[in-house]
Amino acid sequence: MNGLAVACRRVVHIYRAEAGDVVALAGVDLSIAPGETLALVGPSGSGKSTLIALLAGLMRPSAGRINIGTYDMGKLSDAEVSRLRGTEIGVVLQGAARNLLPYASLHRNIWLAQRRAAHTRGIVLDDPDRILDLVGLPGQGRARIAELTPGARQRAALAVGIAAGPGLLLVDEPTSRLDTAGRDEVLAAMETVNAERQTTIVVVTHDNEVGARHGSAGGHRHAPRLTSGRVQRHARGEAGQAQHFGESVQETVPG
Repeated sequence: MNGLAVACRRVVHIYRAEAGDVVALAGVDLSIAPGETLALVGPSGSGKSTLIALLAGLMRPSAGRINIGTYDMGKLSDAEVSRLRGTEIGVVLQGAARNLLPYASLHRNIWLAQRRAAHTRGIVLDDPDRILDLVGLPGQGRARIAELTPGARQRAALAVGIAAGPGLLLVDEPTSRLDTAGRDEVLAAMETVNAERQTTIVVVTHDNEVGARHGSAGGHRHAPRLTSGRVQRHARGEAGQAQHFGESVQETVPG
């Protein structure tokens, strides 16, 4: 599958609580072209995980509009959104263990992630060994999670995320518990997936090094930041002009 475009228009999300409402996202405008890779950098509490959950359809925004490819996410039923997550949208949650069954081999983890897509007409799935090759885990199909290094576990989580061949891969804090070597292995795996499959990849992270590496396309040095629920630019340029991932990515800071 080719990469899917992503568009957010004035997206707001508010958590309701007895102690008072919490505004997690305060009018996010974001456009990502098919096949692009974008890292949004921000501290804890900036709305990163909320944005990933909204893009994945795990939650509905309080206001605003989200389009994934040709789909207006707000107009889809829960069943339709669930189908998308099993076919066209891949999600890697923060913490490798949340994405993997510890008692199952990597082959079986991937097979389970492919089940919905396997019954969908028109989808051709890669063999699990090919998927493991893509993320740098050749010959590891029979391994279980406990046998892997932390970096390899995160790459196994990526393998599950791309198992169905999605056009959009959403990744939440993929390097937060890794050393430098493990981080570099995970970033290299995502770059390979993007290059070979043209998968659109959206990463949220607190790690400036991740942002710098995924913000280098098109000669731009800085990844956009998510601060207090808003996407902010760091480079100077015309209003609305992408400063981080080339002309096809745009961010507008709500004002």
